[in-house]
Amino acid sequence: MQLYNALTRKKENIEAADDTLTVYVCGITPYDTTHLGHGFTYATFDVLIRYLESRGHKVRYVQNVTDIDDDILRRAVRDGHDWRALGNQWTRHFIDDNQDLNIRPPDYFPRATDVIVEIIDNVKELLRKGVAYESAGSVYFQIKKDQDFGQLSRLGYQEMLPLANERGNNPDDPNKRDPLDFVLWQASAPGEPTWDSPWGPGRPGWHIECSTLSSLFLGLPVDIHGGGADLVFPHHECEIAQAEYASGSKPFTRIWMHVAMVCYQGEKMSKSLGNLIMVRDLFNEGYSADAIRLLFARFHYREAWTYRKADLLESVNLARTLKEAARAESGGSKPIDAEKYKSTFNQAMNDDLNTPAALRSMAHLADDILNGASEHRNIARAQSLLINQGAIFGLGLAGDQAEQRVIDGWDRHRQNFVD
Repeated sequence: MQLYNALTRKKENIEAADDTLTVYVCGITPYDTTHLGHGFTYATFDVLIRYLESRGHKVRYVQNVTDIDDDILRRAVRDGHDWRALGNQWTRHFIDDNQDLNIRPPDYFPRATDVIVEIIDNVKELLRKGVAYESAGSVYFQIKKDQDFGQLSRLGYQEMLPLANERGNNPDDPNKRDPLDFVLWQASAPGEPTWDSPWGPGRPGWHIECSTLSSLFLGLPVDIHGGGADLVFPHHECEIAQAEYASGSKPFTRIWMHVAMVCYQGEKMSKSLGNLIMVRDLFNEGYSADAIRLLFARFHYREAWTYRKADLLESVNLARTLKEAARAESGGSKPIDAEKYKSTFNQAMNDDLNTPAALRSMAHLADDILNGASEHRNIARAQSLLINQGAIFGLGLAGDQAEQRVIDGWDRHRQNFVD
């Protein structure tokens, strides 16, 4: 199987350092979740992991929760909630949505605040190596010390700065040596939660959270690291810089995989713009998990797309057809030949997770099954293939409930997000 590596900008074979592939996906900042942009990202990685597992690979998967963040703190103040209770509430909501979408749970689902000690150790190491500096209780990564900074995004400084400013950077921070230097440890502000550190009370910066968690739970290099395409810069760029200096491991990640944005009303679907279509609202309107999963799979993960009701309705029809084919009654006459559909499906999935082509193959297989059933032919093997391929997309063609491993796995994670 090959995936497009955003770092090298070409398709590359998936390779593991040992017999287990390691996957890290940047998780939610828990408020106003789960919109279709979230759903598209996490369903995409679910399909990838399910396909790898179906091919015999072991996968160790980590997805984090960014439970301490400027946005969380602002929302908690706005709504008059405790910041941790707010994060727990929306994380539980996210877990409910993932269960109902039949998305495989990560093996580890840590909070950023679970690893404060390890974050501080990494910041100390970056200071020791001379690529970070302390100022007024905060610690910053000095980007001009890193000659490779920009290797992932391939942006120039003048392009980086406004984009970073849109995504949380404060260029007017008087403690910085350069407006683009990013925070590793942020000094405490009145009313904010803080942790003790060698530089005084404060909290971790955004980027150091993910590089610490991925290193801690997966080791380095990580085989596949990803998230939404909006994380390429500054988040993933900054992760590379600090992780490679802190650990000495280069590359930090073998393959960078980014899922394109979902648009609505002419712009990227985002919490800041408020143009959200929520997964839970679609459930409440009567759309099935299979229909929503098929909506996501209609689009290649690197293709930005616009949510349209017509596409969802077509996915409803396809879900119905696939389920009818999977449950049709088999006859006893000549079996239908489904082998070609196994080949076309795998070829599509091996080519950078080409889910639209794989779905077309499944739709043709379903048509052959239904035609065979009408002729009283033996369709059992073809149905088994269809059900197995549907399971890679998280579809419940043989049943109506989420898989037990999905329910149990997310329930275990939920226990860590109670007030």
